[in-house]
Amino acid sequence: MTHKKPFEIARETLKQLTARKLAPTPANYQAIYSEVAGVPVDPPFPAERLRDIAQALPTKTPGQQRQRGLLDSAIGQLNWDGVKNALMAYGGFSPPAEAPALPRFVASAPAPLEESPSPALSAPALTADFFEQIARMIEFALPALGTDDARFTEQTETLLAAMRQPGADVLAVKLMLGNFSHRLSFAAEDQAEIKGTLLKLLHLIIENIGELSLDDRWLQGQIEALLTASTPPLTLRRLDDVERRLKDVIFKQTEAKGRALEAQEDLRQMLATFIERLSQMTESTSTYHGQMEENARLIEQAKTMADIAPVLKDVVGATRTMAHDSLTARDELRGMREKVQTTEAELVKLHMELDRVSAQARHDPLTGALNRKGLDEALQREVSNVRRKDTPLCMALLDIDNFKKINDKSGHAAGDAALAHLATVAREVMRPQDTLARYGGEEFVILLPDTSLENGIEAMTRLQRELTKRFFLTGTEKILITFSAGVAQLAANESGPDAIRRADQAMYLAKRAGKNRVLGS
Repeated sequence: MTHKKPFEIARETLKQLTARKLAPTPANYQAIYSEVAGVPVDPPFPAERLRDIAQALPTKTPGQQRQRGLLDSAIGQLNWDGVKNALMAYGGFSPPAEAPALPRFVASAPAPLEESPSPALSAPALTADFFEQIARMIEFALPALGTDDARFTEQTETLLAAMRQPGADVLAVKLMLGNFSHRLSFAAEDQAEIKGTLLKLLHLIIENIGELSLDDRWLQGQIEALLTASTPPLTLRRLDDVERRLKDVIFKQTEAKGRALEAQEDLRQMLATFIERLSQMTESTSTYHGQMEENARLIEQAKTMADIAPVLKDVVGATRTMAHDSLTARDELRGMREKVQTTEAELVKLHMELDRVSAQARHDPLTGALNRKGLDEALQREVSNVRRKDTPLCMALLDIDNFKKINDKSGHAAGDAALAHLATVAREVMRPQDTLARYGGEEFVILLPDTSLENGIEAMTRLQRELTKRFFLTGTEKILITFSAGVAQLAANESGPDAIRRADQAMYLAKRAGKNRVLGS
């Protein structure tokens, strides 16, 4: 076939449209033009059908909304490559690294946008160290995304290998990173939905436990605390608190269930005894009634007093036996009732004791702060976090200044209220991840995770300033509460108690230096 110029092909196309009596539509023109030019005839781009499909796709998550926008843009540009990539991302597949160029379907349509290499991509800044940092960042994020998606895992390994390959192709890595980011958004959204669903299940379990014991005020309080602790945002420390509270609830329920079963067994035995005695009384009553009828008949037939005497003796004997059986049954039933009442009283006492023990197991009843046992557990947990994550941990030991004077002048009740006031202000100033514990007397310990020594001293100074703004009231008298504090940062291979002892020494130095001071150790 001889080569024809475009205007010659167009002129011949118009002639053929006229000769064949075809309407001059874009589709007819494209078909005749391709035939005259000797090129394959491609089907028309189904833009309307694709828009209908796009409208039906879900857009619940940010990732889906982003892919929907890309799909709409590709349809508007009549770009099969963009349509294919957007639909594959919806299905969780990664677009191919190199997609072949597909033919255009309408001559007047704009050409697809092509990515040109950015000057920054070829800049010397994109070194192997830079790629290694990105690779490590991806590896650090992988544990939060799970390992359920084999395709995503394979894609991640391929990307990491490409980034760590000597002389990596920057443009190829960029394209792989773009595809990876699409899949990453879906994986992150899946994990967020899984987390939300698990939280809903946990709340259902907790609420169901509460429904089982509506009359237990302690348990209802624990249930409310559990629901609060398991409300986002979640942290490992809050989850540890949930675990401890659940253990307390389970312990109490186990003990209470055992005593309830004992009370139930006692009640069952009492009912069994009652039914047995009732049966015996019925049988005795029937026998007694028969004897009375027989004795009445004998009396009617008696002719002399001598005939009546033996009958009267039988009546008296039968009546005494009946009375004895009734008294015996009554005493046995009374004893069973008293035993059940005693068991019920013991059960109530057990509940009260469990309430007291559970409330005081880890917390100081006066200030609400952790007690020494609770502090030991929190300290062990925080030190383990430090060893695992290599993050700083500070410990501050506070001692109220002139506390004895407050007690002597205003009484021990005022001293107790002063301790509670300090604990309240401290909790309001502290971060959610910090831990407050009463160390003994007027001393408190505050654990400050992810905090350097300098920042720990600054945090205690901030607490001192807050106390100066909020006077403690005892009656109508305003009392300014101050404290001296020592702060120590946990050193490598140092135990938690040793660090607290260093903070204690710094606190005594602050006392000697004039009180109302914070010193580091």
